[in-house]
Order: sequence, then structure tokens, then C-alpha cells
Amino acid sequence: QTNMLDFVFAVDDAVTWHMMNLLKNRSHYSFLKFFGPKKISNIQRYGAGIYYNTLVPCNDRIIKYGVISTDALIEDLFHWKTLYVAGRLQKPVKILAQNENSRLQAALVSNLKSAVTAAFLMLPESFSEEDLYMQIAGLSYSGDFRMIIGEDKSKVQNIVKPNIAHFQKLYSTILQDCPQVVYKHHLGRLEASIDKSPEGQFTQLMALPKTLQQKITALVNPPGKNRDVEEILLQVAHDPDCGFVVHQG
Repeated sequence: QTNMLDFVFAVDDAVTWHMMNLLKNRSHYSFLKFFGPKKISNIQRYGAGIYYNTLVPCNDRIIKYGVISTDALIEDLFHWKTLYVAGRLQKPVKILAQNENSRLQAALVSNLKSAVTAAFLMLPESFSEEDLYMQIAGLSYSGDFRMIIGEDKSKVQNIVKPNIAHFQKLYSTILQDCPQVVYKHHLGRLEASIDKSPEGQFTQLMALPKTLQQKITALVNPPGKNRDVEEILLQVAHDPDCGFVVHQG
């Protein structure tokens, strides 16, 4: 009852959506309501591409809701442009309604596959199912300044431990299709043996989202050197600290 419910609405036409919402729920908005739907939609494009109304009373609960354009959501899911909404969707969420958008469907699956790939690169050769979900749930917090300066360090554990069954449901299809994983579904656990050879790591690095590849490239490539991404990722694949470089990225 005391937890704030967090909603995200992906909308095809943000201006029209805000226009209708201002008519129905004007009190939800800050002073920005005086600037109108077009200005709010422009502000929405900045940062993570999501606009939030917070501390909204609803059915005896306090909720907040973010509005993101479908295109911005798809971009984040495929390429991890900011990892803000993509990071949330790597964890179990309740999808209340969804229209038939095949590109969005593909992007949702791509985001989960990318999360597994990144986690594999950061984990040792063998690990438990819980280790995998801890690593995935921690992805979106790796670069979160609040976590560095001391917001609840057990936050990731609190997300994973009570929700193992939901994580299993979310990732079981991807893990079953993954040749490196023996998924013992009847036992509710997986056994993984990750290929940590340079060739294996290079394949995984090449499968990472574009933005993360660029971040890794920027970390490893000294200024003035004009090497392509593939060449740099091959170098990272041979690095014993490959997993740490991915984490830094």
C-alpha cells in the first residue's frame, strides 16, 4: 500500500496524448501545464525521452507515470540509447495493454537478449540462475550515480530475490534457445558454461547494443586513433579484464 506505483505509457502521438490528458487531468501537471501540450512534448524529448507526472493520487494510492513516444522506446530497447526505460523492461513488469506493433515486439525481445549477452560477458564461466538475474537487474544501476553515492546497495537483491519466478518467466525462452546454457526447467535452475575464449567474447561483444559498443570503444581507443569498432572490440575480447570493460561501458 505504501509503495508508489510507477506507470509508463508508450504513445504514438505525444502532442495529442498530452492535449487530451491536460483536459482530463490538468492537476497532474506541474507549472508546465501553462505552456501547453506541444511544449511538454518538446521537453519530453530531452534526456531519457520520457516525461513524468509524479505524486499523483489515484484510488487511495500515490502513483507516478511517465510518457514516452513509441519511437523513442523502440530506439532505447534496440540500442540502449539511455538504458532508462530499456533497463526497467529488463526486469519483470506488468504490461497492462499493448497494441499490435511488430517492431515494438521485436525491440522488447532484443532488449532481453542484449541484457543476457551483457550479463554473460560480466559473469564468470559458470554461475547460478540467481547470479544471472542479479547481474541483469544490476545493469541499469551500473552507471547510476545514486547507487555509487550510497542509495540502498541491496536494491538489486530486493528486486531479484522475491521475483525469481517472474525473472524465469521473462527469460526462459531466450535461455532455452541459448546454446551455452543447459536450462533444467523442471528443477527451476540453469547450468551455464560461458565461452570465455577471445572468439566467444568477440561474438558476444559484436551482439551488444550500438550505444554500449560505442562507450566501450571510447574507453579503450585513445584520442587521435581512428580504428573501427570491430577492431577495438576484438582487442577487448582478448583482454583478461573484458568483463570489467563492459561494466565500465
